[in-house]
Amino acid sequence: MEEKALTAIEIQGAAAKLAAAVLRTSSTSIRNDALVRIAAAILEKKQQILDANAIDMKEAQESGMTPALLDRLLLNSDRIDSIAHSVTDVVRLADPIGQVEQMETRPNGLIIGKRTVPLGVIGMIYEARPNVTVDAAVLCLKSANAVILRGGKEAFNSNNAFVDIMREAIAQAGLPEDSIAHVQDTSRDSVDHLLNGTAFIDVLIPRGGAGLINHVVANAKVPIIETGIGVCHVYVESTADLDMAEKIIYNAKCRRPSVCNAAETLLVDRSIADKFLPMAKRVLDQNNTELRGCPETQKILGDSVIPVTEEDYYAEFLDYVLAVKVVDGFDEAVSHIAKYGSAHSDAIVTSDYAMSNRFLDVVDSAAVYVNASTAFTDGGEFGLGAEIGISTQKMHARGPMGLKELTSTKFIIYGEGQVR
Repeated sequence: MEEKALTAIEIQGAAAKLAAAVLRTSSTSIRNDALVRIAAAILEKKQQILDANAIDMKEAQESGMTPALLDRLLLNSDRIDSIAHSVTDVVRLADPIGQVEQMETRPNGLIIGKRTVPLGVIGMIYEARPNVTVDAAVLCLKSANAVILRGGKEAFNSNNAFVDIMREAIAQAGLPEDSIAHVQDTSRDSVDHLLNGTAFIDVLIPRGGAGLINHVVANAKVPIIETGIGVCHVYVESTADLDMAEKIIYNAKCRRPSVCNAAETLLVDRSIADKFLPMAKRVLDQNNTELRGCPETQKILGDSVIPVTEEDYYAEFLDYVLAVKVVDGFDEAVSHIAKYGSAHSDAIVTSDYAMSNRFLDVVDSAAVYVNASTAFTDGGEFGLGAEIGISTQKMHARGPMGLKELTSTKFIIYGEGQVR
């Protein structure tokens, strides 16, 4: 019987499995050398990356991509410098592999402990942000994992440029270039091939909008780490410093509205709504932010506010759009977050210490803030060097995932001839 020909992704998967075996026993120094070479090559070949990104940007503009999403796709000199800098940040981080913990001598004389090990081959499905290509590859390489990257078609040329540069750099360091692979098929078929890749994928990480995440969760046969959408809230409590609250909501919404840690809903206590909502609108107007508000919000701010719908409270707008609701105190605010939120990042602005601790206790999200912007939910800001995604699930990893979250453990046992 004639054997079925392997698909392109299966060929990449088989090569990645072989590369993962090499990485598993590679030294910290050789992996760090590969990262140093990647950072240098990205800077040296900046124009190659900019040229590739220009093609993506032109096609995205012609297809009618929104300005906020275009901003996610755009690369410029400063952004490429920042990407290279993030690689060097990862070099300085401790190697997470081979760490031994919980060594214990049992009554029978066996010495039992745990050692951190790589996950193996990580599949990564993501959308329009080309910096994710480098972040994911670098974190996987540092943690001795091979990675198969399947980026969105919008950033295909940018991603290809980055991957070509990184594969060449790691080969020069003496590591298999197949430690980093980039899927060339941008159709939905390639996503499904990865979802069914039990022969070569050890864990799959989807990173993108609700449609992608839901499809992966519903159809994956391989283990996944779910990086959820960001329906993030800022709750301005009655005792809040309103000047502080004004700065926080502006930063949380307008710094980069197209990212998952951007605020999508503003909740304001009724007792301060008359005073605070005009303040918030004034700063949000600087970016022409569209407000979709409850009847009380409309009453205070007037006809410029669009009536909010139930669907708006569930929405990840990823744009200069903000849902607004006036609430009758703490309990209504946290109930709203529990119902409509995505368990990503939520913040309270308050001067009441007891209230801040209640918020930390009650709100069940991956990142919960007191008197700070949700924009800080980011691997770099959390000291992780970079991130491969922000997990909103509770098994294995939660919140920004850095090096430690890309490892597992195995038991190691020392004996002296013991039998049972």
